[in-house]
Amino acid sequence: MAVNQQTITKKKKAVQNGIFKAELNNFLMKELAEDGYSGVEVRSTPARAEVIIMATRTQSVLGERGRRIKELTSVVQKRFGFADGSVELYAEKVSNRGLCAVAQCESLRYKLVGGLAVRRACYGVLRFIMESNAQGCEVVVSGKLRGQRAKAMKFVDGLMIHSGNPVNDYIQTAVRHVQLRQGKLYFKSFII
Repeated sequence: MAVNQQTITKKKKAVQNGIFKAELNNFLMKELAEDGYSGVEVRSTPARAEVIIMATRTQSVLGERGRRIKELTSVVQKRFGFADGSVELYAEKVSNRGLCAVAQCESLRYKLVGGLAVRRACYGVLRFIMESNAQGCEVVVSGKLRGQRAKAMKFVDGLMIHSGNPVNDYIQTAVRHVQLRQGKLYFKSFII
């Protein structure tokens, strides 16, 4: 997404856009984790690029008088080599937090960092997802849960599909890691 672009093949352009989106997503995930960040959408027009940040708490993403979103805009502009005014960042509220896998993964992460027991935290997340009218959900937590020996726990509610193309179409997946005192915990959430 640099300013001085020559003629570029469609394949290279697709790879370049993918790398841009992945890097932007990674940066925003680290920066806005406690604000309920749950994804980014990039719309490119010839005049400018619009970056829409999806979050559960948009007010904290914007900051007081829009200061934080302006700071993020300038950081993105400098990092990816955009010209002045050619990139615009917007914050959009996630319509249903219970049906967003990323938001639920972050919620589980903060519960575990806060010292809540793994089973209790997972069942709380599962119940919240199902109360949001999801058809089914699954939470997998693996790592050193209690003792020195690592193991995995699966928590499932409702119906869940695991094979075929509908998995790509209907299931939202999110993966997060958390560093605890005894070691790393790794968890995935699937929502249909």
